[in-house]
Amino acid sequence: MTVLIILVLAALAALMIRIVKSRKTTAIKLLLSALCIILMLLCAVLLYFSVYYRAGESARAALPEAPVKLGNVNARFFDGPGEDTALIFYPGAKVEAAAYAPLMQKLSETGLDCFLVEMPLRFAFFGMNAADRITAAYDYQNWIMAGHSLGGVAASVYTAKHPDSVAGLVLLASYPTQKLEKLPYLSICGENDKVLDRESYEKSRALWPDGARELQIPGGNHAGFADYGPQRGDGEAGITPAEQQTRTAEAISDWINTLFRPTPFPAARAV
Repeated sequence: MTVLIILVLAALAALMIRIVKSRKTTAIKLLLSALCIILMLLCAVLLYFSVYYRAGESARAALPEAPVKLGNVNARFFDGPGEDTALIFYPGAKVEAAAYAPLMQKLSETGLDCFLVEMPLRFAFFGMNAADRITAAYDYQNWIMAGHSLGGVAASVYTAKHPDSVAGLVLLASYPTQKLEKLPYLSICGENDKVLDRESYEKSRALWPDGARELQIPGGNHAGFADYGPQRGDGEAGITPAEQQTRTAEAISDWINTLFRPTPFPAARAV
């Protein structure tokens, strides 16, 4: 796909040069040149989104076979033993959704049903309202929004706009960009995360609700919440991704048990 787009871009560039050198009238040259530029920009956008982090083999093995299709929204459903609380997860930008399957699987083992949303072009802001389809199709007492990196920002924006339907927010290596009022909020980051904008993260504290909880995972980094390999610019992890995901699942489960469950489900399975 990437090679094909590059070839098309090269062909359009060559065509534009021929148009400029041709004997056609100025008006026709301008029209054809504008058309070529538009097509080149479109190809450039497609090229940008065609390069992304792909899920590892262990992540694919943990992925449910068939997605749940709800109109224009596709999601993978991880069915845990619980029935009252569900989590909707928005993946990070340019990361294949399947990469988060190991974390979703660990969360489901603690009793939490999870919906892993497959975003258009792997960019959460193109499907920010995907949660609407899921909450309309399923009946849970408590809906938790969650996301990683830019997917977490999108989840926080959705949460801020739906305070009556969202019971809590979990952000992994991310931060809210709008004020969160009277909402249970859990922020989890890796100690060695070099991708997260720390300055913006610190400034976002003014938007956190009262009673917010924060956890820093020793040795964790940005990519360790999922299985898609090393991320450019990230710090070196001091623990494995599996260990980071287990600790993340345990923290989320403990937090949810505190909020909603008089009889807690077991912690995430150790690795």
